[in-house]
Amino acid sequence: MPEPAHPAHQRVSEAAAKRGVSIDIVTFDESTHTAQEAAAAIGVELGQIVKSLVFVAPVDLARDDAGLEPIIALVRGTDRVDIARLASVTGKARMRRANADEAAEATGYTIGGIPPFGHRQRITVVMDPALDAFPVVWAAAGTPNAVFAIAPATLARLSDALVAPCADEQGAVSAPS
Repeated sequence: MPEPAHPAHQRVSEAAAKRGVSIDIVTFDESTHTAQEAAAAIGVELGQIVKSLVFVAPVDLARDDAGLEPIIALVRGTDRVDIARLASVTGKARMRRANADEAAEATGYTIGGIPPFGHRQRITVVMDPALDAFPVVWAAAGTPNAVFAIAPATLARLSDALVAPCADEQGAVSAPS
């Protein structure tokens, strides 16, 4: 009898299915928590890995108690997010990287397994167009050991992403994410 799917994997798969897309989630015994680990496990180039990075910005700059709005940036595994570019694209000032608790609260997933869609709440998503360099990219599927393959155009549609430059113009390799 097959093992039931992890609830996080089911949420990601169901979010895709609601938009008419079927995805095949692949799980590994080893971690795919970082882009480097994912690329090695799958056997693809580091640039084919989608990093779903969570940032937060104040909902109201005039009120410190107004809360934080999450924003997700989708970039290649070789890239890092340029916060100034992301802030410019989203029109959000005082943006910063979310901490682990903030990311989990906003998305419903832990860092290392955050998918580009299927989140706990509606989140603004910005996808760097450099992901279009590959016909297929691989994204986290809800846990730090599961991924799925997807065409960049389909990824943009499923995540309701604004496709706009948000990666460092230098294309610098980031620290493990």
